[in-house]
Amino acid sequence: MSLYVRIENGEVKDCWDSSPDDRPGWKSAIEVRPTLIPYRQGYTGHTFDLTKDPVEIVYGTFDISVDDRKNQMKQNAQYVFDMFLRQQANTGSYDPVALQIAHDAIAPKQAAIEACTTHDQLDALV
Repeated sequence: MSLYVRIENGEVKDCWDSSPDDRPGWKSAIEVRPTLIPYRQGYTGHTFDLTKDPVEIVYGTFDISVDDRKNQMKQNAQYVFDMFLRQQANTGSYDPVALQIAHDAIAPKQAAIEACTTHDQLDALV
């Protein structure tokens, strides 16, 4: 995918992923995304390095805290149960035993997640 930025008075005014129009100031651009550590980092917003040709759209990174990751993992465990519950409700073949088994399986998963204090421990659960 080609990227273009339109620079006016030393500032980026437009950033397009399609061919630029005929206004002056367009330059080619590339994205510069650092490699993330899966489940431990995310991207921040970007900045433009106008000194480079092509212009670089540079992303930073942020660290995901263990607590934030734990919360996400617990929400995912709950989501799996919620989807199973919806499936049961939508099919009309409600199975209370299967539903109870699925519900009971959530607590140990969430307890194991909650007991973790490091990313390595969380990785071992995945």
